Amino acid sequence: MAVTFYNLKSESGLKKLNEYLLTRSYITGYQASKDDITVYSALPSVPSVEFVNVARWYKHIDALLRISGVSGEGSGVTVESSLVAEEAVATPPAADTKATEAEDDDDDDVDLFGEETEEEKKAAAERAAAVKASSKKKESGKSSVLLDVKPWDDETDMKKLEEAVRSVKLEGLFWGASKLVPVGYGIKKLQIMLTIVDDLVSVDNMVEDYLTVEPINEYVQSCDIVAFNKI
Repeated sequence: MAVTFYNLKSESGLKKLNEYLLTRSYITGYQASKDDITVYSALPSVPSVEFVNVARWYKHIDALLRISGVSGEGSGVTVESSLVAEEAVATPPAADTKATEAEDDDDDDVDLFGEETEEEKKAAAERAAAVKASSKKKESGKSSVLLDVKPWDDETDMKKLEEAVRSVKLEGLFWGASKLVPVGYGIKKLQIMLTIVDDLVSVDNMVEDYLTVEPINEYVQSCDIVAFNKI
């Protein structure tokens, strides 16, 4: 069952997460998974010790990401920026309903034994093409990636570094949440989530061809894939 959290940048959102983690070690299941990574990445900074359960969980996930990574699939989790959940509507949109009714009315007028007109043949061909295209889209999977982007030194402008990283635009590439993580000696690294369409984007090629070449390599020293999970 999918879990949803709201506005984790607010005190109320953190309080809800803290209550949720009171009896849990992970967001879902009994091992670290991509659900933990999703929530971890949605937090803008290290949680305050005021939220003791969140702080405990965050420290544990952070250690796993540094040492071995996280490979569990999870059950599905959503993080919303608003405080109020939108109600799910089970009925189809009005426009779709009307379209369905219109199709039903048209069916009443169809001569099952008559010859197809040119318009009917054209419509049938368009429907077949749409179904074929839809099938191809479904076959193309997606992956969720957590990337570490490291600067040259403590004098690197991290705001410009992130702007440079997000300036990479590729078909099938979607940048997500990010945050700065202390490394040591005053240096911080950028940790950023991204979603890719597997058939369109290779993370290795993106790093090699875009993130570590001019002009972005003025800010970026190296990149590491921390976690890679199929969606």
